[in-house]
Amino acid sequence: MNTTFFSEGTLGTTEALIAASFIGVAFGFVLERAGFGSSKKLVSIFYLKDFAVFKVMFTAIVVAMLGARLLASTGAVNLDAWYQLETFLLPQTVAGLVFGVGFVMGGWCPGTALVGAVSGRADAVVFLGGVSLGSLLYALVFPAIESFATHGGGGVSTLHQALGLSPGVLAVLVGALAVAAFFGSDRLVAWNARRTSLATGSAT
Repeated sequence: MNTTFFSEGTLGTTEALIAASFIGVAFGFVLERAGFGSSKKLVSIFYLKDFAVFKVMFTAIVVAMLGARLLASTGAVNLDAWYQLETFLLPQTVAGLVFGVGFVMGGWCPGTALVGAVSGRADAVVFLGGVSLGSLLYALVFPAIESFATHGGGGVSTLHQALGLSPGVLAVLVGALAVAAFFGSDRLVAWNARRTSLATGSAT
């Protein structure tokens, strides 16, 4: 399929909303099955106890990257028809840091909080309330910070362009990085477990 709702300018149609709803439900189901309906599991990565979130997200990135390039090479998809967010490096970096702090403090991200709320977790509902209030506040103050929020000119800047590599080479390198990162995260969890065990033994 070489066209998308975005390329056809039909993102706001009923058909697009129905498709988005089905995709959202499927995504939420997978998140719940992966255990991401629990804030304890989500924040375990910050305590070096469980890197499941890191592994799942990194795997998703690699699969999407390799899959997209493979499908594009066969002519099955037209990547130019896919929607891509504009790049505002500095404001997006700051936003990522704010997001990370909120993740640690609240134990959720917006997507997983929806999964948690559907699963009946009260803290996820409270978190979503905070997300809603924060979004409203951002909309209210946006005119005052618009110059910063749009700093950098916009446009789509991809990693392979920034590094001067072909998309295929970058995909292979990211895949190799993922394997190394998975191995390293397992060693880090084991090291932290030993450290905790020794500390607990010393305390007793």
